[in-house]
Amino acid sequence: MTGPEGGQGRKRVAVIGATGSVGTAVLDVCRAHPGAFEVRALAARTDSEKLTALAAEFGATMLCVHDAPPGSGSALCGTRGLVAVAEDPGVDHVVFASSGTAAIPALQAALRAGKEVSLANKESIVVAGPWVMPLVRFRDQLRPLDSEHNAVWQCLHGEEAPVRRIFLTASGGPFRDWPASKLDAVTPEMALRHPVWAMGAKITIDSATLMNKGIELIEAMILFGLEPHQVEALVSPGSFVHALAEFEDGSVKMLAGPPDMRLPAASCLFWPERRFPCERVGRPVLAPRTIAFEPPDEGRFPALRLAREAMERRGPLPAVLVGADEVAVDRFLEGRIGFTAIARAVEETMGACPLPAPASLEEALSALDWARRYCAKICDAWEA
Repeated sequence: MTGPEGGQGRKRVAVIGATGSVGTAVLDVCRAHPGAFEVRALAARTDSEKLTALAAEFGATMLCVHDAPPGSGSALCGTRGLVAVAEDPGVDHVVFASSGTAAIPALQAALRAGKEVSLANKESIVVAGPWVMPLVRFRDQLRPLDSEHNAVWQCLHGEEAPVRRIFLTASGGPFRDWPASKLDAVTPEMALRHPVWAMGAKITIDSATLMNKGIELIEAMILFGLEPHQVEALVSPGSFVHALAEFEDGSVKMLAGPPDMRLPAASCLFWPERRFPCERVGRPVLAPRTIAFEPPDEGRFPALRLAREAMERRGPLPAVLVGADEVAVDRFLEGRIGFTAIARAVEETMGACPLPAPASLEEALSALDWARRYCAKICDAWEA
């Protein structure tokens, strides 16, 4: 393979979700190391000035606009365009930094083609894990890019003994210390003020409800081949510690560092080397600091309890959880339902689910769509 690992030239990279916050972090690393990486392909959901500027800056020879209408002039678009990017023989490493399920076929194609893959797309694993994970062909082909899963991946490397438990950390969001009685008054503007990370609106709201952490627990269980009781969440304000791994002898490894997505991006792109991602990332502050952990309050933040229920019962529920949450968060951002109604809508949708365990990716995606429709009906009834 070409690239920094083999010393045979630059590693050729494709970034799906290039204009989002994670894609931006990946491109920052590529920009800082032009001798190590060639950005060959870029993809985004919609055409934008930012995507066009990135293509010009990096000299990308493939550009895919997923939602480009027919006749728009985009050479690559839709699912087929993403698959073409993932399969291209001129690409060594494919980064999946987009949200949603649109890139699942491209992820499958990249794994089948033997590409290195960096993954920061939760839905690909939570909804489609049984039809994605068996396609991994060699160790470290699939590299978790989300900060918590990346931290677990690094903690487990070099360990021969099985892990007892893993812990994913959460900052606790902007309402960590709020009493339950005040949460009904939370507005979209208040919930979008994440205390640590700069993210898109959907994931920021999910972080405030702790649904994001719940979905990450399901993803971690599938990624690392664990059982529900082996995956836990901890609140750690400041987001300095990203994850912990506890082993059978009682020892615990943790990965800590600044809350900057360029660090996990660099670990995935350079693996197994460790390289400083770029000059603008400060080294972890090892001056006196307090690292604290506390259990999350599932009474005030029931989304975490719902995610754990989906983990334990499995079947269609992980897909239903994701689909219902998408709709409920959209309705909250539009000001049509309240903050605490997000979890209530998801819970009602899960409770009403009549579907069997999906036997195919198509059935899993159908469960996702069913949940979106059912949750929309619930929210509509509340508005009436």
